[in-house]
Amino acid sequence: MRSTTRFLVLAGVFLVVLLRPASAVLVPEHQPRLPFPTVFRGKEKFDSLVAQAIREDWRALPIGERTARVGKALLGIPYVNYTLEIDDRVESPSVNFRGLDCWTYYEISLAFARMLRVKDSDYKPEDLLALVELERYRDGRCTGSYLSRMHFLEEVFANNVARGLAVNPTREMGGVRLNRNITEMTSAWRSYRYLRNNPGLLPAMARIQDEVSALPVYHIPRSQVAAAERYLQTGDILAITSADKSGYTSHVGIAVRKPDGVHFMHATSQRSKGRKMILDARISDYLKRSSDHYGIIVYRPLDIR
Repeated sequence: MRSTTRFLVLAGVFLVVLLRPASAVLVPEHQPRLPFPTVFRGKEKFDSLVAQAIREDWRALPIGERTARVGKALLGIPYVNYTLEIDDRVESPSVNFRGLDCWTYYEISLAFARMLRVKDSDYKPEDLLALVELERYRDGRCTGSYLSRMHFLEEVFANNVARGLAVNPTREMGGVRLNRNITEMTSAWRSYRYLRNNPGLLPAMARIQDEVSALPVYHIPRSQVAAAERYLQTGDILAITSADKSGYTSHVGIAVRKPDGVHFMHATSQRSKGRKMILDARISDYLKRSSDHYGIIVYRPLDIR
């Protein structure tokens, strides 16, 4: 009886997700704050992606399939960390197709997928920058301050769900509450160019960490992920929760459903795997590789209009 009830609850959640209309969101117009070569690298890759998307009609695909299609087209791009640290003081939306980390990989794949729907032609780098801004910055707006960027996936997920840009079905999939005391940015502040050059931002960053620590964050424990795979969809964003209690998550990637289960597409920093964007093993198998992999958070982006 319990399993039947649970199935009906999950079915109801997913039906709401499927029937929910795209949110009415005003896409910010890109406002240049730094020189174009600083904020956008790899225009040749952007142009080739646009050509491929038009040729293969990616625009007709659902948002999840579209996001995964972009992600697959980015496989093989080198892993490079700290690509968002592009100035000492001025914060700006940026895109770098020449090197991605796990976070920028999902962001750019999603922003490009959304771009294909908000316009039907004449795609420009500025369009992609505007949609990255919508996802990456608090309430969708970059103010030029480093603190307007959301530095924790948990805040990104909560903020974008509140704005109607996504849903988070983790709890309904069997997720359990996590309680953490976030300290990452203030404890490792010298690793971040903006904080290193502006240590006066640290008190405000500490307050943001306290707010993120208080968020109601749920995850699916590692032991339950294999059973939950049947509810995952291609294009879901999967954040890997960490056993380290100073943070919620340590990694993020894109779900890709295959005949044998849901695989994890992500940016790997491991030299044995080539330090690049790869389509990896089933998510349930991936989690078994490290004792630090604690479980997953499921974030399901929606189209915008």
